[in-house]
Amino acid sequence: MKIFIIAGEASGDKLGAAMMKGFEQHISHKLEFIGVGGALMEEIGLKSLFPMEEISLMGISEILSQYRHLKKRIRQTASVVLDEKPDVLITIDLPEFSFRVADLVKQTYDIPTAHYVAPTVWAWRPGRARKIAKYIDHVLALFPFEPPLMQDAGMSCDFVGHPVVQDLIATPQEVSEFKSHFGLNSGPILVCLPGSRRSEIKRLTPIFQNSLAKVKDSYPDMNIVLPATPSVAELVQSEVRQWTHKPIVLDPREFNLDQAGKFKRASFKAADVALAASGTVSLELAINQTPMVVAYDMNWISRQIIGRMLQVDSVNLVNLVSDTRTVPEYIGEACQPDAIASAICDVLKNPTAQFQSMQSTVDRLKAPFSTPGSCAAKSVLDFLKNR
Repeated sequence: MKIFIIAGEASGDKLGAAMMKGFEQHISHKLEFIGVGGALMEEIGLKSLFPMEEISLMGISEILSQYRHLKKRIRQTASVVLDEKPDVLITIDLPEFSFRVADLVKQTYDIPTAHYVAPTVWAWRPGRARKIAKYIDHVLALFPFEPPLMQDAGMSCDFVGHPVVQDLIATPQEVSEFKSHFGLNSGPILVCLPGSRRSEIKRLTPIFQNSLAKVKDSYPDMNIVLPATPSVAELVQSEVRQWTHKPIVLDPREFNLDQAGKFKRASFKAADVALAASGTVSLELAINQTPMVVAYDMNWISRQIIGRMLQVDSVNLVNLVSDTRTVPEYIGEACQPDAIASAICDVLKNPTAQFQSMQSTVDRLKAPFSTPGSCAAKSVLDFLKNR
């Protein structure tokens, strides 16, 4: 069986690798994986056409600035799909790239297509679902409320569970070792999470800095911990160099891979509160039962366009999945230091309001059976069988 699979970000690489393992569990005969992916997918046998990072773009202005190169890679990828004629084309998230490839392919040849991570039509541009149905046949959803939206637009869709519920959680011993290593023996701990993309970090760290400076006025013994990913660690170090209250930066370049992972997990579990950019990180905090405040801003053009299209009153995934609004969020124009700092102080005084919402979120995101990767692979195989 030949499977063409496309991922363009670290999260997609993780999803893709888990699904590839799932295919190996369900299929006894030879499997061939080709497409685009990262190190995790390549370890399992993917032959990547080019480095995954070339197509990892976010935001309207960033996509426009790289449009020519992105378009070249879209054409190249679609051409290889048509040459290889796989049994299925699976795209993972990254709609700006994935859907354009699938569209070009479908215009020429009816290769079965599946998309992993349902587009957020519940949040903005609901009309996208019917447009997508022209070139996507089947969808693998991470959230239980998504299948009906996809099915109404003409695609088959299964909820396969969210992989975050399988993430490792730091043990009490690991938390103790983390605190001891960094001298965090007194005062509350705040984990600061300004995103994983360079554009996010540059935009959010000044806002987060000013917010946390105000929090320190009320909590002078506050310890600030900022985990960084390898690709942006140098940028993070540069951005926080001028902070008045310097955070402890968890720079993975300073530790071996195993230790870096343990320290990051321990920082989430040890934290009394988190200040986080909007996104999947809120679910990582939820599995650790870490109360949070969410803040996010974007460039002016993206803010104006997306702001007018937004269909929901919350963009925080804990609020949406649990159907509550216990997590304070400050998005776009509301992303202001005074308001953010006030919310952090309120959460520190009364964190219990979020605990039930976080637990409800985790319960609702569990896979229907086995693991999300196994469910995703089984869903694709059932789709191909029924087709």
